[in-house]
Amino acid sequence: MPKAKAAKRNGSASSSPYATASKNNIFKMNTDLGQHILKNPGVAQAIVDKADLKQSDVVLEVGPGTGNLTVKILEKAKKVIAVEMDPRMAAELTKRVQGKSEAKRLDVMLGDVIKTKLPYFDVCISNTPYQISSPLVFKLLATSPAPRTCVLMFQREFALRLVARPGDALYCRLSVNAQMWAKVTHIMKVSKNNFKPPPLVESSVVRLEPKNPRPQISYEEWDGLLRIVFVRKNRTIRAGFFGTRAVMALVERNYRTWCAQNDIPLEDGPSAGDGDTMDLDDGGDPEVEDEEEEWNGIVDDADDGMEDLPAFFKEEAKRLSRLSGSKGSTKSRRERGKVAELVREKVRRVLEDETDLADRRAGKCDEGDFLKLLWAFNKEGIHFS
Repeated sequence: MPKAKAAKRNGSASSSPYATASKNNIFKMNTDLGQHILKNPGVAQAIVDKADLKQSDVVLEVGPGTGNLTVKILEKAKKVIAVEMDPRMAAELTKRVQGKSEAKRLDVMLGDVIKTKLPYFDVCISNTPYQISSPLVFKLLATSPAPRTCVLMFQREFALRLVARPGDALYCRLSVNAQMWAKVTHIMKVSKNNFKPPPLVESSVVRLEPKNPRPQISYEEWDGLLRIVFVRKNRTIRAGFFGTRAVMALVERNYRTWCAQNDIPLEDGPSAGDGDTMDLDDGGDPEVEDEEEEWNGIVDDADDGMEDLPAFFKEEAKRLSRLSGSKGSTKSRRERGKVAELVREKVRRVLEDETDLADRRAGKCDEGDFLKLLWAFNKEGIHFS
């Protein structure tokens, strides 16, 4: 406690411009909005240096706060577009460059960056509010034309999920999605003592370099497959499909839709064996049990940070969630029709014969494995969007 008091006295006597905002009570930080101002100029400089800015670059800064990063970006870039949600911060940032030449090169946009239509920019730099980490990542990756690079500060665990590799404890659907669309690199750790007020967790800086050209696959198809296999990433992929009735019902529904769109006739009705039921037996896999696990179509067995995807990536997830939302009795048994039998056999053939991934676990598979799986399913007319 004595040390804390001493720090307060020293802070109030400081003439540093980085302490200016904190001396005024009207700038009490709203931590509910993720307002943790980066006060260390050395860290701010290092972040800007890692962006490798050119004099012709237009830079998007998300959550500029009082402008500690902004002023350093303006030293190297042609223009900065700063998107700030708090009017107090936007006013302070504008005041900070008022009367200077930099003022003409700073455009402050007031609003929520996730809901805002962004103008063109070459690079994004952000001390990201933790609450929007996931939607910001995927909004940036969906931006067209794609930015050259993004240097973003995140909560450390989220950052480690972004860069996790197959077999890592934090490897999840978020890892695969981010790495499919961008090269992701961990840049540096940032201690919570570099912020005011300090957050409860440590931070890390990550660089995202969107792939150019983008992979020529449908995001909805790709993420639809990942939602299934990562429901329980440490179960076999076979169990991910056959262990949850809602998954097979969804796959069957999508197959019917695909057949209708391509004028492929289906022989419907009960299967040949009277009394045959959908009992979830999957050929002896001990992980596939009669009492299926609930599947909501969105999250895996750990909070992978993707529950806050923006609307343009979320619409299909909502549709699939609604389709699988009718739960009823999880132990009920129902007659399995001919189409269900056909789809079940197609899934078995893809997993066991064509890809040999049935007994693999999603947490140990890489991007190539999932691409092979998606390609094989699509050849069989099975889609996930």
